[in-house]
Amino acid sequence: MNHSMIALVTGGNKGIGREIAAQLAGLGHTVLIGVRSIERGEEAAAELRAAGGDVTVVALDVTDPDSASAAAETVRSRFGRLDALINNAGISHQPGVDFAGQLPRSADVDHVRYVFETNVFGVITVSSAFLPLLRRSDSPRIVNVSSSAGSLAAISDFANTDPIALGYVASKTALTAVTMMYARDLASEHILVNAVCPGFVATDLNNHRGVRTPAEGAASAVRMATIAPDGPTGTFTDDQGPVAW
Repeated sequence: MNHSMIALVTGGNKGIGREIAAQLAGLGHTVLIGVRSIERGEEAAAELRAAGGDVTVVALDVTDPDSASAAAETVRSRFGRLDALINNAGISHQPGVDFAGQLPRSADVDHVRYVFETNVFGVITVSSAFLPLLRRSDSPRIVNVSSSAGSLAAISDFANTDPIALGYVASKTALTAVTMMYARDLASEHILVNAVCPGFVATDLNNHRGVRTPAEGAASAVRMATIAPDGPTGTFTDDQGPVAW
């Protein structure tokens, strides 16, 4: 894909999202970072603009349908279309609740619901709000940042030593499934929808215990956000290739 596009990255003010925004801006694309805090968003945008990027902040709480609708109207009035939606915003647990405490034996359904609100329902909310603008693009695409932590192949392996997290892991399994439903439904409209796994990246989500850098984690999302109009849809990949579901 050679022409400049307009891309929206949710949760684009820090971590993997900020690096996705930086890499897309570095490729010459117009980047919108969707953030709950305009102040933190402007700080990130200022740094990206200082590096030469064309970056704009858009107020967006992915868990709030009214916020998503308002964000879409902001983008429509200023840009008229959207070429790439990167649903990056995600959480591992509810603030004040231990990530390691997401065991089914002591499940708190409110905690699970809280994680799903951002990681699954938020993606649906934002995608629905921006579909009309994606339809105005010559080569629209949606990229959902999922995780191999939710791979059915991995989580059904009893030798797997990854934490058991009823909210986070199940939300990523669901997100990959949601991605495939969108891909199949939107194929006739030539809207490419793919899921990516950034790997175990050092971010706030895991208290910076990850072994990969945000730049490494962003690579797969950037690649799928910039694929050609005749590129793949309905895939789940990382920067090494297909991820087992």
